[in-house]
Amino acid sequence: MKILLTGATGYIGRRLLPVLVKEGYELVCCVRDSDRFKVPDSFQGKVQVIENDLLDYQSLNNIPHDIDGAFYLVHSMSSSTKYQKLEKKCAINFRKALNKTNVKHVIYLSGIVNESELSNHLASRKTVEFELSKGQYNCTTLRAGIIIGSGSASFEILRDLVEKLPIMVTPKWLNTRCQPIAITDVISFLSKSILNKKTYNENFDIGGPDILSYKEMLLKFSKVRGLKRKIYTVPVMTPRLSSYWLYFVTSTSYKLAVALVNSMKVEVICRNNTINQILDITPITYQEAINNAFKKIETNEIVSSWKDAYASSGNNKNISDNIQVPTFGCFKDQRTKNFKNRETCIEKIWSIGGESGWYYCNWLWRIRGFVDKLVGGVGLRRGRTNNNSLKAGDALDFWRVLYANKNEGRLLLYAEMKLPGEAWLEFNIINNELIQTATFRPLGISGRLYWYAVLPLHGLIFKGMLRKLTT
Repeated sequence: MKILLTGATGYIGRRLLPVLVKEGYELVCCVRDSDRFKVPDSFQGKVQVIENDLLDYQSLNNIPHDIDGAFYLVHSMSSSTKYQKLEKKCAINFRKALNKTNVKHVIYLSGIVNESELSNHLASRKTVEFELSKGQYNCTTLRAGIIIGSGSASFEILRDLVEKLPIMVTPKWLNTRCQPIAITDVISFLSKSILNKKTYNENFDIGGPDILSYKEMLLKFSKVRGLKRKIYTVPVMTPRLSSYWLYFVTSTSYKLAVALVNSMKVEVICRNNTINQILDITPITYQEAINNAFKKIETNEIVSSWKDAYASSGNNKNISDNIQVPTFGCFKDQRTKNFKNRETCIEKIWSIGGESGWYYCNWLWRIRGFVDKLVGGVGLRRGRTNNNSLKAGDALDFWRVLYANKNEGRLLLYAEMKLPGEAWLEFNIINNELIQTATFRPLGISGRLYWYAVLPLHGLIFKGMLRKLTT
């Protein structure tokens, strides 16, 4: 059986892929940027990668005709006024493309949309569901609320709030109820539904056994972590203030914060969860989901993270757009130094950022991250998904990994902080020498003034960082 997987580089897609391979399916992964997606060696021969853009109908012509099933795992959390039209267009293009194939079953992962008044994002999900259901195939929609798992946006936001704030003064929407579900259960529902005739042409709500307010979720989270927290809700916090509150306290982007605040005013509680009996799945509790997530974190087994999605920065460029570091009209800070041990040097480079920091003057990096947050950037709070590995597409504090090859000894990063220009940071090992290069392509006079203003700090930071990496 051949299955088409859209959103293969996303949070859900990365976790669903190995499960489907294990179950014996042949997979065709649709990605917008193939440079971000590396098929594991153990999956070679079982996974085909095709590059297309759902907004470009012509690009979908490379979808194989002999597919049996398909997953639609594409979502937008943009605050752009155009995103609803774009999501609708993507769904229509996908439907038209699949109508030309032999596909029997399409599964769409949506949000719980049972209330009469929905946020714009949940209303958009409902529109996508409607458009996909008009295809010449059997369509199933699984509707989930808050997904709890290592690396999920909801989990990371809860973690940030609980671990950073002993006392919280919060907006009144924290009293809104929801029905969280563990990521492991979401994957089980998805994998067991595909090509299952009992699910054809139906929609199902999927959720865990607990119905909790967001306030109760925070308090239960703090209990699991052994932390005492006080939460006070106030009726005067506007949606804009609520969004800024989430944005500055957590690792979320402002666009995602706006989308979450608008959606959190709506109850997301299951009304039709008969699929539990159909598929014989008993979802785990909220507390068990939290415990499982921390087990993955402690053993450094995070498979995917929402932070690695381009939506975490608002940058929609493909890796290939930036992987060629320009030279014309650019400023460079290039430094070289011999190292004592190649393996030690590479391990230090591959551990950079996140909890390890940037090895020298970390307080200056933190200040730069704080300033970036003030002007609407991503700041340093995104950290890194995995402490031991880096791959193309990963978020790394306010950088994006463009290229990472340990054997070659080369790591290339692209800045996603707010800048009057574009910036790259490259580490390259040649023979017994580490070459560290910071490249900045200024945008107008402001970019040139910025470069000269920070030049003294670069001299301090980059010199110290190079020394630490090579000793």
